[in-house]
Amino acid sequence: MDRDSGRLTPTNRPGHGPRLAPFLWGAAVVVPVAFLAVFFAWPVAALVVRGFVPDGVLDLTGFAEVLSRPRTWRLVGLTLTQAVLGTVFSVLLGLPLAYLLYRRAFPGRTLARGLVTVPFVLPAVVVGVAFRALFAPGGTLGFLGLEESLAGIVVALVFFNVSVVVRTVGGLWERLDPRAEEAAASLGAGPARVFRTVTLPSLAPAITSAASVVFLFCATAFGVVLVLGGVRYGTIETEIWTRTTQFLDLRAASVLSILQLVVISGALAVSARARRRREAALHLVSARRAARPLSWRSPADVAAALAGVAIVAGLIVLPLAGLVARSFREPDGSWGPGNYLALGTTGERNALVVTVWEATATSLRIALAATVIALVVGGLVALVVSRRPRSVGARRAVGTLDGLFMLPLGVSAVTVGFGFLITMDQPVLGLDLRTSGLLVPVAQAVVAVPLVVRTVLPVLRAIDPRLREVAAVLGSGPGRVLRTVDLPIALRSVGLATGFAFAVSLGEFGATSFLARPDGATLPVVIYRLIGRPGAENYGMALAASVVLAALTATVMMVAERLRDDRAGGEF
Repeated sequence: MDRDSGRLTPTNRPGHGPRLAPFLWGAAVVVPVAFLAVFFAWPVAALVVRGFVPDGVLDLTGFAEVLSRPRTWRLVGLTLTQAVLGTVFSVLLGLPLAYLLYRRAFPGRTLARGLVTVPFVLPAVVVGVAFRALFAPGGTLGFLGLEESLAGIVVALVFFNVSVVVRTVGGLWERLDPRAEEAAASLGAGPARVFRTVTLPSLAPAITSAASVVFLFCATAFGVVLVLGGVRYGTIETEIWTRTTQFLDLRAASVLSILQLVVISGALAVSARARRRREAALHLVSARRAARPLSWRSPADVAAALAGVAIVAGLIVLPLAGLVARSFREPDGSWGPGNYLALGTTGERNALVVTVWEATATSLRIALAATVIALVVGGLVALVVSRRPRSVGARRAVGTLDGLFMLPLGVSAVTVGFGFLITMDQPVLGLDLRTSGLLVPVAQAVVAVPLVVRTVLPVLRAIDPRLREVAAVLGSGPGRVLRTVDLPIALRSVGLATGFAFAVSLGEFGATSFLARPDGATLPVVIYRLIGRPGAENYGMALAASVVLAALTATVMMVAERLRDDRAGGEF
């Protein structure tokens, strides 16, 4: 057996193994690549071509026109500013939480981990509504004047992404050998110096990896900026949506999409390099260590505990609790369940075509289909990329495949959704997606696939190749090796990937806002429509519907968190 690649040698393959194995691995590559080509590359390319070839003639004057506008560079500046600020504060707040949740043991630690994870998968519309209610003049923090401000957007972005830092850094931190820190302390270094000279350099690969991913998410934020930014604050992402939906200016949208892709490609390159360094660091450190009990005699533990309580209470619990409280404030100013009772209606002045409960059922059905698609495609990608071939060309091909399936995180979901509209107007391979009900699930799966890959891949890479060798020597074919070695070990990570995919699909808004028909609107689309309609009853329904959607995603992730496999350090 090829120890590095995990491929079976002819002497170990029983029966038809030699002829069957290349076909199976070929199919594992072809299926995901075909999915990415048809449902991502084609729609995005079609939108770009439509913008630059309006009448069958190539016209690149749009670049000069769009890039010469002061508004374009103001939006670029705002995009980079919010991304940098969101990244910096996410790292600063995530480090003490990572220490508390991964290096110290205390009652309720598992619950706290799940609570910190919930914001990452909350729908952007829900987060926008929660912070809008929090910062509004009558809200809990209305006196701070953060409504429709850059600071308010950054706070919401940190709320979203601090869990990425906690999980990524914590996965490495809990494996660090404490003897190096103890040796530095015994030589007279204080806690701050030990952290600065020993711990921080050891954590650098994980911090860099987390920061690059957070920057990517902040730079492509859509729903939060759309709800909280108002008319003063926008980004490249929201401008693409505005140009496409309100002005049908495909040329400007195409230029902005390319500009965004250039910026995000740089972030993806840094992320990929940082991820490789982090995985190498995980292989060098020892196995996962039991967390020590939290000590109130340790200044570091006390500081981390106080910081953790303040961060969780102020950044995570307060916005969610404020959203729940405001959802019980009825239009006449009294308190009661009126907003929830109204979810069975179409809102004030028939603002909706379907009720919120009907939209909830639609969201659950679509998210289930999207999750199945994302698991199949993402699972195949993770399986192929987890192998380490000997040849340089094969290793580069595997690395390229891994990078390609991260691209949907860096391209506007608005671009993907509108691209679907102009490419899927005809049957694809004999299937009319418009009438089959698969158009929205496929679009949501495109967004969820990268998360599935990044959740399952570290666990598959952590499998000792000798286990596969033993199975092959005992006469197992490729399929049986996968079934008896890879699958049992990766099963818990697959469960977590299922939770991520389902929660992300449940809250996807960017592409779905283009593709969902009024009678098949999903819950995020309905919430956004309620926000945009006049009337206190509609706003109250939006708050109540946001609580319902938040409760669904939180429940899914709390269950999925129990399936998390920490052996490979995790990534999200």
